[in-house]
Amino acid sequence: MLLLKNKGKKVYADDPQTVSSLVNGRIGVQKKNKVYLSPEEAMYLMDIRNANCPLRFTELMKKPSKYYGYKAWRDRGLYLLDFNHPKAKDEIKRVKKKTMARKYKPANTSLPDITINGKFYKNDLMTVVDEYGEELPQLYYDYWFGQMGTYKAEHRGKYYYLDIYETLYLIDKGILLTKTDRDKIIKSAVRKHKYFDLMYSVYDDWRSKGFLLKTGFKFGSHFRLYFPGAGPKRSGKKWMHSKHVIHVFPYKQKMLISEWSRVVRVAHSVRKTFILAIPKHEKDKVKNVTLDYILYHRKKNNVRKPYDDPPSYIMWSLSEEEYIGGAELAYALHEAQKLNLGLILAIADRETSVTFYRVIKINLPKSKHEYYEIEWVLP
Repeated sequence: MLLLKNKGKKVYADDPQTVSSLVNGRIGVQKKNKVYLSPEEAMYLMDIRNANCPLRFTELMKKPSKYYGYKAWRDRGLYLLDFNHPKAKDEIKRVKKKTMARKYKPANTSLPDITINGKFYKNDLMTVVDEYGEELPQLYYDYWFGQMGTYKAEHRGKYYYLDIYETLYLIDKGILLTKTDRDKIIKSAVRKHKYFDLMYSVYDDWRSKGFLLKTGFKFGSHFRLYFPGAGPKRSGKKWMHSKHVIHVFPYKQKMLISEWSRVVRVAHSVRKTFILAIPKHEKDKVKNVTLDYILYHRKKNNVRKPYDDPPSYIMWSLSEEEYIGGAELAYALHEAQKLNLGLILAIADRETSVTFYRVIKINLPKSKHEYYEIEWVLP
């Protein structure tokens, strides 16, 4: 049995056998003949290794989700140190590689020199074009704006439909003319969507770089994303399916973790990469959050260990009952990038099961916003 002692809320071990076991297990901070433990380390030893401690488990616990994150990582045979561990800064200095990032390559964005007339419907936020020449189908087949005829069956119908984002983009490019002026169209959209200006800014950011964005409604996201060169029927007669979805998360928006997690899992369940867009605004402020641990992952078939190997990630532990904001998430991402570490979100549900999400930065050249791939991982 592991023997622990305490002085106030500080837990330590001085029994030689216990000290040796803890040092070999990379647990605690050794000072002379004692090993001092963080609350989560002491709780884990009490919980899993039947350690004897004068303090009760609940006397040590400050935030359940932080402990669940610790436990879930250790239970997988992996190591971690508290972000405020005395040696954490020295361990982070050992990191030499830059944070993992994905580069998305833009393409030519020239549009055809045509003009079309449409009628905008403010309740449905849609534009309908019922009169056009032979050039208009080019806008659909070559540039994939709007919908010809019927979805996935263009030959069934002869009219042309544009959603609110396509409507504004084509107005801005001088291609679409409507009797409703641009300001009124935006006012109609803002009444429906509080953060519409930011959502359109994200749409414009990707579209202007040659990517194609369509509605992500069926996947619980704002947009589904296609890479440059995509089209409704570019693979013979087979419909082209998207492999990415984008969800816009403004700085000022708050979202229940369980709802946020659901959106990510829906995307993964249909084998799509989930991209989180955090649009920037001059008045936005990054809000400080408390990060929990530096994490050691795997190196080929071996497990990385503190003091022997550099850490790989930072963990931020949350529960499904918490709210997360764009500003808070942005802060966690910035901190991870600054330290050249990846970010792991550890979400604990009401049954204490922990789901891990890895966050990877996207490099979209000349972009004014921030984008991240978020993927469900099994450490």
